[in-house]
Amino acid sequence: MAKVLCVLYPDPVDGYPPAYARDDIPSVTFYADGQTAPTPTGPLGFRPGELVGCVSGELGLRSYLEQAGHELIVTSDKDGPGSEFERLLPEAEVVISQPFWPAYLTADRIAKAKNLKLALTAGIGSDHVDLAAAARAHITVAEVTGSNSISVAEHVVMMALSLVRNYLPAHQTAVEGGWNIADCVSRSYDIEGMHFGTIGAGRIGLAVLRRLKPFGLHLHYTQRHRLDSTIESELNLTFHPDVLSLVKSVDIVNLQVPLYPSTENLLNESTFAQMKQGTYLINCARGKLVEREAVVQALQSGHIAGYAGDVWFPQPAPADHPWRTMPFNGMTPHMSGTSLSAQARYAAGTLEILQSYFEGTRIREEYLIVDGGELAGTGAHSYQLS
Repeated sequence: MAKVLCVLYPDPVDGYPPAYARDDIPSVTFYADGQTAPTPTGPLGFRPGELVGCVSGELGLRSYLEQAGHELIVTSDKDGPGSEFERLLPEAEVVISQPFWPAYLTADRIAKAKNLKLALTAGIGSDHVDLAAAARAHITVAEVTGSNSISVAEHVVMMALSLVRNYLPAHQTAVEGGWNIADCVSRSYDIEGMHFGTIGAGRIGLAVLRRLKPFGLHLHYTQRHRLDSTIESELNLTFHPDVLSLVKSVDIVNLQVPLYPSTENLLNESTFAQMKQGTYLINCARGKLVEREAVVQALQSGHIAGYAGDVWFPQPAPADHPWRTMPFNGMTPHMSGTSLSAQARYAAGTLEILQSYFEGTRIREEYLIVDGGELAGTGAHSYQLS
């Protein structure tokens, strides 16, 4: 019998389950790159469209795990030495966490987790795991690659339009009973004709570029692995050899790279100084890609026209985090990749990975981040161990 420790975000304030706005969701069976959506065997432990990413939702895993003789413990208490996560970690064989409510598997925690064999991310992004420590301990790290890429891409497009069109302040004017049109439009522009650049054009970054092309923007990108020339031609993309070249050239900067030591504080005071006056910045990747105080200062000085994102550090962000109150921000809690549509896919993918693990079959290559003491699968393409 394995002990499976699952860390999920808390239930809705008004209780679980919520009242759903829709009765169902569209079925997605293939992703844009041809990868199939998760294909677990047997019934799902939930109905697609239900809230399963919270504690009471349990990712729909309880029936499968208990019928197979395993123990499932679900908690939202994850931070600090007295947390339930810290207390139960030494006994766990499998840890499941989400990027939106990450249970940080530091090197110290991994050293205490003598029974841990599988660290599973329900979603995309395993930077809350010390990958080097996991590799040394021969812990398999896996995530549900592709499951919420489009969810995040849609959020980025929404944020780009919201910032440029000054939507949030204008909406607040309407809510408060005002009709101050001049004030609403004094920071509102058309996005057409602007230059948009993404730092990282993997599954999410490329999906953002594809969705923005019909808006008539000039599209730019930079990343370690240059895209195929047919894609560059199709989207009329301008490739930049490095980050500085891109940020000097565009009006909107989108961050879409993984977080590892060399990308921490990728955008900082020096980088901001190279940007055009009035540049917009969007970050639905990871909070630590941006130097926290530098973005606040850039907004206060007016050099950056707006910052929107749904990623913070730490997560959850404390109530006094300066990004909550800095001017011209469009921040949301980390929600872009956990829409009810996305949850159906990453919960099914979590089940698929668990079935492979417990049945002794190979976990899908695209789901692997670390395996056999080294980066593997998607991890070998996207991450670094130092």
